[in-house]
Amino acid sequence: MNRFCLAFLLSGLFAMGLTAQDGNKRIDLKEVTDGAFNQISSIGELRSLPDGEHYTVLNKDRNRIVKYSYRTGQPVDTLFDVKTARECTFDKIEGYDISSTGYRILVWNEKEPIYRHSFRAMVYDYDVRRNLVKPLSESKEKIMIPTFSPDGRMCAFVVNNNIWLKKFDYDSEVQITKDGVPNQIINGTTDWVYEEEFGITNLMAWAPNSEYLAFVRFDETEVPEYSMQIYGENYYPGFYNYRYPKAGEKNSKVTLHSYSIETKDIKTLTLPVKEEYYIPGITFTTNPDQLAVMTLNRTQNQFNLYYTNPKSGVSRLILNDQSETYIDSEWLNSIRFYNTGFTYVGEKDGYAHVYLYSPTGVLLRQVTSGNWDVTRLLGWDTETGAVYYESAEESPLRRSVYRIDTKGKKTKLSTQEGTNAADFSANFAYYVNRYSNVREPMQITVHETKTGKVLRTLQDNAALKQKLAGYRYSPKEFFTVETASGFELNAWIVKPKDFSESKKYPVLMVQYSGPNSQEVLDKYNFGWEQYLAGNDILVVCVDGRGTGARGVGFRKSNYLRMGELESRDQVEAAQALAKLPYVDGKRIAIWGWSFGGYNTLMSMSVGNGTFKAGIAVAPPTDWRYYDTVYTERYMRTPQENQKGYDATSPIKLAANLQGRLLLVHGTADDNVHFKQSMDYAESLVQAGKQFEMQFYRDRDHGIHGGNTRYHLYTRMSNFLFDHL
Repeated sequence: MNRFCLAFLLSGLFAMGLTAQDGNKRIDLKEVTDGAFNQISSIGELRSLPDGEHYTVLNKDRNRIVKYSYRTGQPVDTLFDVKTARECTFDKIEGYDISSTGYRILVWNEKEPIYRHSFRAMVYDYDVRRNLVKPLSESKEKIMIPTFSPDGRMCAFVVNNNIWLKKFDYDSEVQITKDGVPNQIINGTTDWVYEEEFGITNLMAWAPNSEYLAFVRFDETEVPEYSMQIYGENYYPGFYNYRYPKAGEKNSKVTLHSYSIETKDIKTLTLPVKEEYYIPGITFTTNPDQLAVMTLNRTQNQFNLYYTNPKSGVSRLILNDQSETYIDSEWLNSIRFYNTGFTYVGEKDGYAHVYLYSPTGVLLRQVTSGNWDVTRLLGWDTETGAVYYESAEESPLRRSVYRIDTKGKKTKLSTQEGTNAADFSANFAYYVNRYSNVREPMQITVHETKTGKVLRTLQDNAALKQKLAGYRYSPKEFFTVETASGFELNAWIVKPKDFSESKKYPVLMVQYSGPNSQEVLDKYNFGWEQYLAGNDILVVCVDGRGTGARGVGFRKSNYLRMGELESRDQVEAAQALAKLPYVDGKRIAIWGWSFGGYNTLMSMSVGNGTFKAGIAVAPPTDWRYYDTVYTERYMRTPQENQKGYDATSPIKLAANLQGRLLLVHGTADDNVHFKQSMDYAESLVQAGKQFEMQFYRDRDHGIHGGNTRYHLYTRMSNFLFDHL
């Protein structure tokens, strides 16, 4: 579940205050839920063109794709314009992709979301040389994952679970697969659990010479089907059915195939893997005879990288990585292939670091080292040998950008303390940096890599800073909490503007606590906690064991007992806070969303009355109910680890719950099913535990739409005011 929808916790409803303000305006909850304090990133997505000197942007009105110069910031060309393109039948676009030659551009609109990342849309082919727009597919149906061939002369796409091929030279299309059936067979795209947990929707790959298209096929027929009631406005509700593999249940069967453009034959490529496995990624190297296939065993503690020949089907093992716990699948995105080899981020020495391998899989060198984590690999400039990366080496609370050369000389590129995230041009001559800290909303700047010079500022959020100056609030303060178990945990606190140490305050602990997540970061976010502090509630966040940027031992300490240490750390942190002279230890509450909601229930069940109240939004209530990929990564299967599942199940611990509880869930949550809260509620009923419950009809895991967010945060605020 990609850290159980961490985005919802970082969507602007959590804050890191700026400097102490003398403004008189009180923060209004409606402003918070309407996003009035969200930082603005109005420049759109900047995409580097192959020359590395230019980038493209979809303009604010979403009707033109404009080409800009990195160096000057000036527009140099308009690549597509709905007003001037011939036979264009729409006035806006929602997305685009440009072929390698630049002769064709795919544009789409009428996006129809499917799950968290996937969507289908009306896709159009824009012939740049003819200035002509026409539907990509003759069927005029909505399609998924349109994917250009490297030579730009073809495009593969998916309609109704089948792969089609468009040949632009002949203005023809051919159906490659014909066995696709909803909820049974998927070609090219991915099933629900791959999309949610591996974050991928496209498992098609073109050979660099455009002669072969490789793809993964999913057979879902043995995966248990989940039926979710959709109420709508009808007298008789309907149902939405989809395949959802819960922990210990059957997964989709995945097979690998290659399609020859010349012969139109489909070949099954057999991998030398004996046990059940996942294929979370495929891509060709620079060699058209080498399809790089990434596999994880079901336990996810063994990663294999194979080179598979799309013609012969012969596979060779190139890289093997094993772990006593699990391989973090997010690092598979760090594997990038070049003529001189490939990159990989591994955890061999107890921290996440960058490694370079030869094309044949021989380790060339470990690029980074130290008792700190690389948090993102930004690229390898094979012309100079320099590697660019983002890390937490200064502090787990911050992110900085670095370059390291072939001799190991390191240069820090980011100059401001806080959270930096850089994206480099194709030739590494420039980068766009997104920076913020607790005192500054996001600043987006363009830099020259060689000199570090700031060429210009694209977004400074000056209007937001001016707006905030009119409000009364106190800055977020970082500190550490020493727990009874002997761990020093990073934390922040937001206090009322007129805070007095002689007064006793109630406390709300906010947390997410999921594996490798982080809430305690030197990064701008502003919202609900400032509203609560303005109503005399201290708001505290503590990152316990299992969270990120503190090495493998810290973040994987919860293996096989996920939720046990996380809840203990929240309880002991609350008990430590209760000893502060200005904290009323009898009025401490805890809340969280998704994994944070789960950990709220766990903390209230093992805390022996530490928490007077708690709010759990969309919480998992027993890991047996959640999906295979996420759950088994940390817990293995229920058959292998029954004691671990029992010890970390809020349902089984319901009789131990202490404190007033507000349980919240959307009835159409495809991620953490509404059934989880319903079954937990039944356990509370049978245990004689009184509680409050708020459900939202037909809302998914994000619980949004219309007035929903304002209603939700009003409900939660009033609950806290009543019980704290």
